[in-house]
Amino acid sequence: MAVQTARKMCLDGDIVDYEDCRVHAFSGAVKYGAGVFEGIRAYWSNERKELFVFRLREHVERLRYGMRVMRFEPVYDAPFLEECVLKTLKANAIKEDTHIRMIAYLAGDDELSGTTDVGLVVGCVPRAQSKNVREGIRMKVSSYARISDNSMPARVKATANYINNRAAEIEAKRDGYQGALILTAHGKLSEASGACIFMIRDGKLITPDLTSDILESITRDTIIRMGRELGLEVIERQVDRNEIYLAEEAFCCGSGWEIIPVIEVDRLAVGAGSPGPLTRRIQDSYFSLVRGEVKGNQPDHREWRRPVWD
Repeated sequence: MAVQTARKMCLDGDIVDYEDCRVHAFSGAVKYGAGVFEGIRAYWSNERKELFVFRLREHVERLRYGMRVMRFEPVYDAPFLEECVLKTLKANAIKEDTHIRMIAYLAGDDELSGTTDVGLVVGCVPRAQSKNVREGIRMKVSSYARISDNSMPARVKATANYINNRAAEIEAKRDGYQGALILTAHGKLSEASGACIFMIRDGKLITPDLTSDILESITRDTIIRMGRELGLEVIERQVDRNEIYLAEEAFCCGSGWEIIPVIEVDRLAVGAGSPGPLTRRIQDSYFSLVRGEVKGNQPDHREWRRPVWD
């Protein structure tokens, strides 16, 4: 199903109509998958009557890091990238929960090793919370192995990396599941098809470490920090495949996915086969944090929210 992007987009710093946002078919982005991108969330607070972009600076810096890894020249500066996001939201008069896509790519018709003529596009899609956030999803362990950090830049959001995720997700959905868990070439749990994975065992919050060929996820970092603030023991380490079957609870997280409980893996129920209490607690804390509606003793982290309309 096609996703309808808002009518105005930002192309190389200028606001253009959706129909006029074009990339040439012979660009490096199309021919070789030469691009890096960010998926960013903006949340509307009814309580505060404001739209907040969550962890915008961190997303911008990760895009810049990705551009350096891909040898793009020049690397856009952070204030320019932030302004492109904000002006896109304003051009579309966004006052609802929204997903933002920012892509830096090779725009010219160059050889495989080309690095210059970099383009930038920013678009946004109003996106309400998925029912999966409350209901949870059924997943399978994919037959596809996760790309290795020694073969592809797995830590950054390079567009070409997502062929790996796409193959795993297509396989999972055709087999009757809603998503895939992907193992490393060494058989350790890496991540989901488009999100990071956490599990809860013996009351501890456990997630694959950065050496497990995962994306350096901003949402993952948020959950780790928030979990510790909630008094949970958080452990980053290698995770065996069978551990996910023994978990008391599990969930996937990402800017696009938000926090989605995993209730079944390979037709085995995770815990009670329904979203668990610690997952619910983490969800509640996360959604109050991103909207700036934190109550009680939970740290506010105001620095993570960029207001759009104030």
